[in-house]
Amino acid sequence: MARGPGTGEGIAHGGDLDAARRLFPQAPEPWLDLSTGINPVPYPCPALDASAFQRLPSAADLAALRAAAAEAYGVADLERIVAAPGTQILIETLPRLQPRGRVAVLGPTYAEHAAAWTRAGHAVATVPGLAAARDADVVVVVNPNNPDGRTWEAGTLRALASDLAGRGGLLVVDEAFADLEPLETLGASLGPGLVVLRSFGKTYGLAGIRLGFALGEPGLVAALAEALGPWAVSGPALAIGRTALSDASWRREAAIARAADAARLDRMILRAGGTLIGGTCLFRTADFPDAPGLYDRLGAAGIYVRRFAEAPARLRFGLPPDKAAWCRLSRILR
Repeated sequence: MARGPGTGEGIAHGGDLDAARRLFPQAPEPWLDLSTGINPVPYPCPALDASAFQRLPSAADLAALRAAAAEAYGVADLERIVAAPGTQILIETLPRLQPRGRVAVLGPTYAEHAAAWTRAGHAVATVPGLAAARDADVVVVVNPNNPDGRTWEAGTLRALASDLAGRGGLLVVDEAFADLEPLETLGASLGPGLVVLRSFGKTYGLAGIRLGFALGEPGLVAALAEALGPWAVSGPALAIGRTALSDASWRREAAIARAADAARLDRMILRAGGTLIGGTCLFRTADFPDAPGLYDRLGAAGIYVRRFAEAPARLRFGLPPDKAAWCRLSRILR
């Protein structure tokens, strides 16, 4: 996907306000960072006992977190779920556990998937759809996709996983943005040939906690756990994650509220002359007649959004966190 602004190298990620300040040194502070797909209204962190910071996490702490995650994701067996310090480390680790082969990544999508499989020595191709992935040993699907919000039916993905399993292959489904969407997820239908990645920080607005999960067959889950090593997840992350994942009512209310926010953002984008491409309830993606000019006007006003080198007309907007931020964005889009 997009290269780092002004660097010419590396993969660009949202939230890099240092890059924004280099691009727009005269922009007012504080910045309004709309460059990520992180929930702008975070889960209220519980008060933590000092021991969460002072001692190594126990096996019981980890088991409690896994149980809460299994309930939230519909996983029937704790042997099918592993916790990690963020989904990114799972994206990096998984390719190193698979025999080298042909990998098809449905894209354009989150660029770290293709990069991780390439670094591990696999032959990687970015393909536009499932039909073009039929000969691959490993297929990677982000569902819903980032940045366009494209989705695939669960039945279609289950059938693909079954086909891949029959020839020793693997389907990787990244459900990082699935929590708040009206989408059938795959945690309750895990089987051979399928691994599902789930992100914690995006849904709960707590990206700094660094927590993620892989769901899959017990053998693969055990291999991931061994590769991550002991105490992979910090004590504070275990405690906060367990509490948040157990709070189904908060998750339902967040889904309703963020969907309303996304609809509001869509209206603003349309009034500004944008053509909606899609997205999720945590980000919206659109094409604009003068996207570079709009990007510059937003940046000069201290508002950071995502742009894409391979699609110069395209911008992605996260959700503003409060009334003042909504007004600030609206003034520029008007």
